[in-house]
Amino acid sequence: MSISQTVTDFVTLAIQAGGWMELDRLYLQNRVLAMIGEESLDPVFPVVVTKTSLELLDELVEQALKNGIVQEESADLEIFEAQLMDFLTPPPSVVNAFFAQHYEKDPVDATDYFYKLSKENDYIKTRAIAKNIVFPAETEYGQLEITINLSRPEKDPKQIAAARQATQVNYPKCVLCMENEGYKGRTNYPARTNHRIIRMNLDGESWGFQYSPYAYYNEHSIILSEEHRPMVISKETFHRLTRIIEVLPHYFVGSNADLPIVGGSILTHDHYQAGRHIFPMEKAPIEQYFELSDFPLMNAGIVKWPMSVIRLQSPNSEDLVEAAALILDKWQHYSDEKVSIRAFSEDGTPHHTITPIARRKGSLFEMDLVLRDNNVSDEHPDGIFHPHQEVQHIKKENIGLIEVMGLAVLPPRLNDELQEVEKYVLEKEHHIAEYHKAWADQMKENYSFNEANAKELIQKEVGQIFAQVLADAGVYKRTLEGQAAFKRFIDSL
Repeated sequence: MSISQTVTDFVTLAIQAGGWMELDRLYLQNRVLAMIGEESLDPVFPVVVTKTSLELLDELVEQALKNGIVQEESADLEIFEAQLMDFLTPPPSVVNAFFAQHYEKDPVDATDYFYKLSKENDYIKTRAIAKNIVFPAETEYGQLEITINLSRPEKDPKQIAAARQATQVNYPKCVLCMENEGYKGRTNYPARTNHRIIRMNLDGESWGFQYSPYAYYNEHSIILSEEHRPMVISKETFHRLTRIIEVLPHYFVGSNADLPIVGGSILTHDHYQAGRHIFPMEKAPIEQYFELSDFPLMNAGIVKWPMSVIRLQSPNSEDLVEAAALILDKWQHYSDEKVSIRAFSEDGTPHHTITPIARRKGSLFEMDLVLRDNNVSDEHPDGIFHPHQEVQHIKKENIGLIEVMGLAVLPPRLNDELQEVEKYVLEKEHHIAEYHKAWADQMKENYSFNEANAKELIQKEVGQIFAQVLADAGVYKRTLEGQAAFKRFIDSL
């Protein structure tokens, strides 16, 4: 295809996206030509476009590389691609107006529109996400989901050096701030020209709704406060979560905990994660019901899960919020030395919080409250309720909201390392990491490996380790002693 046809087709898609009109065609064509370093355009009649926006983007970028406008493997290339895709993205006011129009018909229609736009304009990095390795793992808690995350591009040494030399700018304050919308990006900060945020009013406060560029699950979205302020789990959190599932009843929404070790990677900006995905924890049943005397219409129970989860269900969202707030307050001040549970350090530092997840179940509101404790000890300096040393060869990072719900986000190093483990158990030439050796030897004792079964068996064992990671992060262990201690806490409610 000629570059003239590529430019014409790209502009046709820009007009179809709704941010421009046919009258803008010549203007857009000239803007795109200038960006890719071309002087002129052969007359080409607009036709039905058969290529995707990403295919056309590749052709435009290829021409720009040939013309020396950008360099391969540079931060400038990401900025350049986002600026091109900005033509395919209506301005924020228009995107919000379209979202509202679709929402009047159906909330599902609205998120479908916004999700499709965010993929087609390459804000959601669909091609990078497709590189992730994903497999299920059967465990005693049902089928867990395992992801080896290969989607975030690794920086080469030149980029790392350039980032070190780059001027430090405190704008936007973080990657979740509203100021990212339309931001050009820089050597040490992602390009966001093609980024759009749907504005949400949550009880008089301004919030934003966007998708995650490197999604870990279907329609992985982020709901963020307009104000750059630290994450806090409080009664207001529970109230906002129930409001969000009233606005988007087909989505779950949850929050990372608000303390180090047990919290997410960004504690500096108040935000929640949402999406259209049924996680393993949601499928896990309540194995033991209990009563909350102040809430006679409430279903309450302990979930069959390696972490310590209380599930509340009620047709009344306010009751749910009040009950969750009661449990949070009780947990924040609750200690049980018999099982190493301490609410405060001697200096008054708090150690207890909750990871909450809300969803709709027909006419019921449902909230899972995962008890978290970030104490450390001499035996477990990384955290008493954190992946212990023997499983850190697979996962040593914080157990955040997504892992809590049963989806492992494992580091990219495992892609190569597990291939070496496979060679080792098949007794081929290998370069197995020393920290995988004991695990690999144990597997060799348990299984007869061959070419046909090795990969599957190793993946199965990774799943078992992830279940153990969650059990390590569980405050009340699934032992007689642990469950008796859990009951003591429940009785205190």
